Amino acid sequence: MSTTSTRGKPDAGPAQQPFTYPLRKEFVEPDWRRIPGYKDVTEAEWESSVWQRKHTVKNLRELRATLGALLPDDLAVSMELDQKERATMSILVPPQMLNTMNLEDLWNDPVRKYMLPALADRRTDWANHPRASRDSLHEADMWVVEGLTHRYPTKVLAEMLPTCPQYCGHCTRMDLVGNDVPQVSKHKFATGQKERYEQMLDYLRRTPTVRDVVVSGGDIANLPIQALEPFVSALMDIPNIRDIRLASKGLMALPQHFLQDSVLAGLDRLAKKAVDRGVDLALHTHVNHAQQLTPLVGKAVRKLLDMGFRDVRNQGVLLRGVNDSPKALLDLCFTLLDHAKILPYYFYMCDMIPNSEHWRLSVAQAQKLQHDIMGYMPGFATPRIVCDVPFVGKRWIHQVSEYDRERGISYWTKNYRTSVEANDADALERKYEYFDPIDTLPESGQAWWRDQPKAA
Repeated sequence: MSTTSTRGKPDAGPAQQPFTYPLRKEFVEPDWRRIPGYKDVTEAEWESSVWQRKHTVKNLRELRATLGALLPDDLAVSMELDQKERATMSILVPPQMLNTMNLEDLWNDPVRKYMLPALADRRTDWANHPRASRDSLHEADMWVVEGLTHRYPTKVLAEMLPTCPQYCGHCTRMDLVGNDVPQVSKHKFATGQKERYEQMLDYLRRTPTVRDVVVSGGDIANLPIQALEPFVSALMDIPNIRDIRLASKGLMALPQHFLQDSVLAGLDRLAKKAVDRGVDLALHTHVNHAQQLTPLVGKAVRKLLDMGFRDVRNQGVLLRGVNDSPKALLDLCFTLLDHAKILPYYFYMCDMIPNSEHWRLSVAQAQKLQHDIMGYMPGFATPRIVCDVPFVGKRWIHQVSEYDRERGISYWTKNYRTSVEANDADALERKYEYFDPIDTLPESGQAWWRDQPKAA
């Protein structure tokens, strides 16, 4: 019950809220020496990109050697089965990221759940949605040259390379990125790197409608600065290119890379050229949980901002069991803002790749999360939850045109044609389908799906 002042008006003051600010967790670098394999590692070694890459965990044998008794035997067995039967990505976890996991309870740790999936994490009733596909966003279908996706009218995606410093279990580019696994033989680029880059630049020089280039992969943290710098510099020489976004989860997973003198020098030259040419240069990273942010990440971000990068922004992914609560999202957003100086930007719904149903949320669940995080952060830093609809693109979660909750099918429209629809007269009139996880549907909806044939 509110109180009333002597002037007859309610007394103003802070109210009890569902989420409490300021954050209570201390922002510190976790002590890596608690990990048996790192007990003698010096600070200089830990902050070395070369050391981090050399000691990146690449398989279960190395994980067991690194964690020792901290890795439960039953979890190790379940991870091994997952690699053999369900995983779409091989294991690759840098020490920096391993150090952000809760090693006292690895079974329930949110970072472990998506970086080191276990078979027991996944669903057995609906391991796959019948409409799941390897290249769920059809990016390769929209390649105008190999590796260059022209999906939006004024924006393109340049896939520079097929590797990352770490492999996420939910990777939307699992068709291209990483090593082969028993379930997935990866696509390989047919054209040499140098020739591919020149083909990309040539297309952009011939296509003045493009103003925005996302330079991604894989991950640009795996591209030597001697190759990244000339490509990005060449983009700035194209008059119609006004925005360049470098995409790197490595900023969070391997901040040591971005603190190397040679990398800083190359990025500094690019930042200065961007200012001189009137081009906005930003870096996009991918953080899914607050505990993945540490002072080393903040240090790398400040270097980029100080040299003139317009923004460092976060594009996370909504993952069931990782960040599917308002508290988890708000903890992450405030840690990004207050400590790492990273702007919360997007949270994507997890894409419909194979064996991902245990991570995916329904459109209705995403809509509720968007509702529940509103009002806490400044408007410019309130992330939008988006559904990346195949052959449509990113749509704010409340832009759904129709929604059949019984069968879990949402319908979306768009106002532009992708590169594969250049002459499709009906593209702007069509309604495009997106599918909820089947286990989130009522029994009648699940029964309906059981009777449907799988997509070809």
